[in-house]
Amino acid sequence: MKPSIHFFSVILAATALASSTYADHHAAKHNTLTAKEKADGWKLLFNGKDLSSWRNYQADGINEKWKIEGDTFILTAKGGGDIVTHDQYGAFELKIDFKISPKGNSGVMFHVQETEQKAWRTGPEIQIQDHAHGKDPQKAGWLYQLYKTDVDAANPAGEWNTIHILITPEKCEHYMNGTKYFEYVKGSEDWNKRVAASKFSKYPSFGKPARGHICLQDHGNVVHFRNVKIKLLD
Repeated sequence: MKPSIHFFSVILAATALASSTYADHHAAKHNTLTAKEKADGWKLLFNGKDLSSWRNYQADGINEKWKIEGDTFILTAKGGGDIVTHDQYGAFELKIDFKISPKGNSGVMFHVQETEQKAWRTGPEIQIQDHAHGKDPQKAGWLYQLYKTDVDAANPAGEWNTIHILITPEKCEHYMNGTKYFEYVKGSEDWNKRVAASKFSKYPSFGKPARGHICLQDHGNVVHFRNVKIKLLD
């Protein structure tokens, strides 16, 4: 028996729902918000003109190696240092486009506190990497040494990717280019076991803050960012 028209309608509706957030993110001019995003409470962390939402970790200003070129901001060379948002966030959604250089490495951290020498000693890191030729065994989109997936939805180095994360006390979800990678509960028994088995076990403050800065990492490689936006949920 042939599938009914209703069957195909259900499949199409489900596919549209799963990809709607990803599509909305790319529906407008870069570094702007759609009318729907504005109504839903999204805010830009990069307006395409300046880096006024950012500063270097444990500093007031921002290193000149972080530059704006066209509609992107770029870590142009090693030595720019990690940068963090001026504001801190607890429960939120974050979307960010990145383009990594060949063999390059970077990261996006959240709930970062400036109490340690390095940002990654308090804030969990979402890996950014040339997933085909990077040297680190952690792949693009994984939560560094904690959560990974067998799915690879990342585009190659030199092409744009979109990370979308949902961070709440009840549940956290991570997406790459509209594909769900994994979910977890920060501070759960499973989370604590994974932290204890990782390099982060040496740092008692790691993963403990329920609020903190968003951080973009200087790992010594050129990396581009655009369409950075956040929605507060607390």
